[in-house]
Amino acid sequence: MASTDIHLHDQLGHDHHDDHHHDHHETFLTKYIFSQDHKMIARQFLITGIIWAFIGVLFSVLFRLQLGWPNETFPILETLLGAWAEGGKLSPQFYYALVTMHGTIMVFFVLTAGLSGTFSNLLIPLQIGARDMASPFINMLSYWFFLLAGVIMAISLFIQTGPAAGGWTAYPPLSALGQSNLGSQLGMTLWLLSMTMFVVSSLMGGLNYIATVLNMRTKGMTMFRMPLTIWAFFFTAVLGVLSFPVLLSGCILLMFDRSLGTSFYLSDIYIGGEVLTNGAGQMIEGGSAILFQHLFWFLGHPEVYIVILPAMGMVSEVLATNSRKPIFGYHAMVYSIMAITIIAFLVWAHHMFISGMNPFVGSIFVLFTLLIAIPSAIKVFNWIATLWRGAIRFTTATLFSIGFVSLFISGGLTGIYLGNAALDIPLHDTYFVIAHFHIVMGLAAGFGLFAGVYHWFPKLFNGRMMNETLGVMHFWITFIGSYFIFWPMHYLGMTGVPRRYYEFSNFETFNKYDDLNMLISTAAIVVFFAQFLFVINFFYSINRGKRMPASLNPWRGTTLEWTTPMEPGHGNWVGKIPEVHRWPYDYEVDGHGFIPQHVSDEELKRVTAKHS
Repeated sequence: MASTDIHLHDQLGHDHHDDHHHDHHETFLTKYIFSQDHKMIARQFLITGIIWAFIGVLFSVLFRLQLGWPNETFPILETLLGAWAEGGKLSPQFYYALVTMHGTIMVFFVLTAGLSGTFSNLLIPLQIGARDMASPFINMLSYWFFLLAGVIMAISLFIQTGPAAGGWTAYPPLSALGQSNLGSQLGMTLWLLSMTMFVVSSLMGGLNYIATVLNMRTKGMTMFRMPLTIWAFFFTAVLGVLSFPVLLSGCILLMFDRSLGTSFYLSDIYIGGEVLTNGAGQMIEGGSAILFQHLFWFLGHPEVYIVILPAMGMVSEVLATNSRKPIFGYHAMVYSIMAITIIAFLVWAHHMFISGMNPFVGSIFVLFTLLIAIPSAIKVFNWIATLWRGAIRFTTATLFSIGFVSLFISGGLTGIYLGNAALDIPLHDTYFVIAHFHIVMGLAAGFGLFAGVYHWFPKLFNGRMMNETLGVMHFWITFIGSYFIFWPMHYLGMTGVPRRYYEFSNFETFNKYDDLNMLISTAAIVVFFAQFLFVINFFYSINRGKRMPASLNPWRGTTLEWTTPMEPGHGNWVGKIPEVHRWPYDYEVDGHGFIPQHVSDEELKRVTAKHS
């Protein structure tokens, strides 16, 4: 690091690094519980997301025990789960409940709320130079609706009939008929109520993020001077605001079918040989279960990008900062995010190739599905080009970002197979699908989340740093273990092994893969316990972690969040907000290791001359 850069940052950032921040008096309730400070709300989202992640991954370990050792019993399961695991073996009913809850928790409560809720809240005001969100009060409500959604979902785990067990997609008629199984009774009702609260939370947050980005940028912060993180969060919010209401309408119509005798999704249903009637004793007819699939996947595929776009933005930022190079193809990255946002609304029916749709209509969705690979490939190329010949610092955040790129490539390539209807039809509902979406969405987004936590931890927790040694151990075990879990599933899927089955002992075609299932389950258990390295590191570092260097900019970044005090109050900057004079990726320019965004050319010349 050139000495000029240190002088640059220390001298020019001095006005913004006053740690004696005077703020209005706050009580414990107003500061930590009902906070309207975007930084505290980000912490609330993150810690709640970590708790849900532990629960969601634990559920996957429980059902992987069943799949890996289908003929064994585990007495501890009966101790933990009681009647749901009599004799130490999961009941089929509870197995499906675990699969359903795992998917719901990880997709919505962890990857959606954990990523956008945490980092959109933390970084949007800090990186665009705003005191807070456009509406701090609505921002607070978005967290509390998310928490309420989580509480309702948690309650469903403890009711007598058990939680929802019809899959995280909640397809009718299984989800619409309480008679179908125990998990379609009260547990399904609570699932629908929880998802309604979650959508309200997401809409409040998304509208706030959009309004903040459009209206509250500091002087000089034009749209094309925004970091790629902000572009990603902005288009993520646009996706959510346009697609989540469709899921809400689907859930409300499903509630009507369950409770009011309507038939939006039901038609000609017979149970035990008897016709199902509505409250007036008339046969239920006229509905279509396929309608729910259209409504669900109109949200469900944009949801993939609601999850992955924030991770893409943060990975771009981390790689540029730690490669000490300007991000390669900034404008191409922005336009590719924009293209992904648009095309994401045109591909939903590729989840429905076997639903009986017209083959010509299917071919249109094949075209758009393959088309969305182009902007994704542009991003991958630009990440690799950013790393190429960079002075890479292999911080934990860098490792998780490179891991993200690896997973996005390997998982994305299998999407080309599933995007073609002719190949998707034999692969549909096999383990190939499980492998694809876990790698490209679940794991990749999770790695983006970890990269963000490790990189911006000092901004989340008042200048504390996480332990890098524990972080590196956490990365390598998770990275290698994740491939051991999901890569073999591709081969299972190509041989036709179906997903969601309780066991394969009675299928001579499939029980030959018992050893492979055992390997997958063993890797899942190892990766689960490796996450305790992160949890211990995270919670220990909140109060005991090493303080970041006196410059308050440990990664030598250029963006505005590194100009705030060590412990910023509600308002972020003391006095005047920094003015922006340049784009966010001025690394290795004119002999300077980095030039912060708030440094003008005149100031740069003055300080350079002074220290030359």
